[in-house]
Amino acid sequence: MTDTLDLIVIGAGMAGITAAKKCSNAGWSVAIVDELPYGGTCALRGCDPKKMLRSGAEAVEAAQRLSGKGIAGETRIDWPALMKHKESFTDPVPQSMESGLKEAGVQTFHGGARFTAEDRIEIEGQGEIAFRHALIATGAKPRPLEFPGAETLIDSTDFLNLAELPHRIAFVGGGYISFEFAHIAARVGVQVTILDRGARQLKMFDPDLVDMLLDRSRAAGIEIVDEAAIERVEDADGVHRVVYQKAGKSHTVEADLVVHGAGRVPATDHLDLAAASIETERDGVKVTPWLQSQSNSRIFAAGDAADSPGKPLTPVAVFEGKIAASNMLKEKRTEPDYTGVPSVVFTIPELARVGMLEEEARARGDVEVRFTDTSSWFSQKRLGESHAGAKIIASEGGQILGAHMFGPDAAELINIFSLAIKLGLTVKQVKSMPAAYPTGASDIGSMF
Repeated sequence: MTDTLDLIVIGAGMAGITAAKKCSNAGWSVAIVDELPYGGTCALRGCDPKKMLRSGAEAVEAAQRLSGKGIAGETRIDWPALMKHKESFTDPVPQSMESGLKEAGVQTFHGGARFTAEDRIEIEGQGEIAFRHALIATGAKPRPLEFPGAETLIDSTDFLNLAELPHRIAFVGGGYISFEFAHIAARVGVQVTILDRGARQLKMFDPDLVDMLLDRSRAAGIEIVDEAAIERVEDADGVHRVVYQKAGKSHTVEADLVVHGAGRVPATDHLDLAAASIETERDGVKVTPWLQSQSNSRIFAAGDAADSPGKPLTPVAVFEGKIAASNMLKEKRTEPDYTGVPSVVFTIPELARVGMLEEEARARGDVEVRFTDTSSWFSQKRLGESHAGAKIIASEGGQILGAHMFGPDAAELINIFSLAIKLGLTVKQVKSMPAAYPTGASDIGSMF
């Protein structure tokens, strides 16, 4: 290829695909490359397939909660059948994504890519390509672990493709991945242990509601060990022995499988960024507030690969991809607005947040905080749920600053508060919303 492309996009996840289509539709010559199947982490190796598997765990959990309350008989998960259900969604994604790109006029490439100069990139099997702009949207990968035996751990991608689940699983790390997968595995009947080096799990969420989640997790049979510093993982006759330090003493957990749930880092180390004078911060591309590389003006970055203020969430990747594309097309400096972006841990039930944590809000001045244990409310009673709560944070003037929820429907209800924060609504305005009854949304007026 001898012509200079207007844009080369590296990474065919949601950020990259969004930007590629936008620029191609505007008349630019655009190509996209990925060494993995098109679709990215969310559609193929994260959010969506995880939620498909969670559907089975939800069904079993619902039956167990209502056992003796009108539901009788054993309900269990057929893991191979559930995996086929998951694959019915994931298998068509790569071809569908690539077809959509081609229809939009985007050239599609498969294989590894690396920069060779500030305006050139080499694609495996295609040679060197010149470009006017490049968008780095390569997502994230599991954080490297340094203890002996770390190579025996599987990652989240491997977990989502397991043909069967073993009797005992240990998760290393106390974040989203460990808790979400642990709640699925526990409903299959797996003996689950979470080992976290920190004293507090899920630090990005309200601690009062996290405590509720920890109690609910233990009630589901999940063992949670905090302040556990992993020393090594030994493999003996197919059994993994996870050796860790806690309170100055050595302990051991035996498991048939050990899963890496200790966080992710930007997947940029294979791109040879130095060849293009692209500086990084914490492995992510060091960008301006408008997502342009601070050291090479031809380069933009979006999603998990960018060192931006945005959280590592799919909606953030999508709107960063849109904004990066718009800034390249129009030579503008529009900055993403991260106000009101919700985040959810899809345990059973789910934990959700949007806006400020209580400690963040109090640090900025006087606020009103309303924490309510909603475990006894009708919304939980009808489902047989034992744990639920909500915390709403507002300014002295009544503007909603943060909302935190744990319980059934939390993942849907948090979107109402996302809109409220985005629009600057007050408690009074939200309480004035008429809601269908009886629904989770009809509870909102009683949460303030």
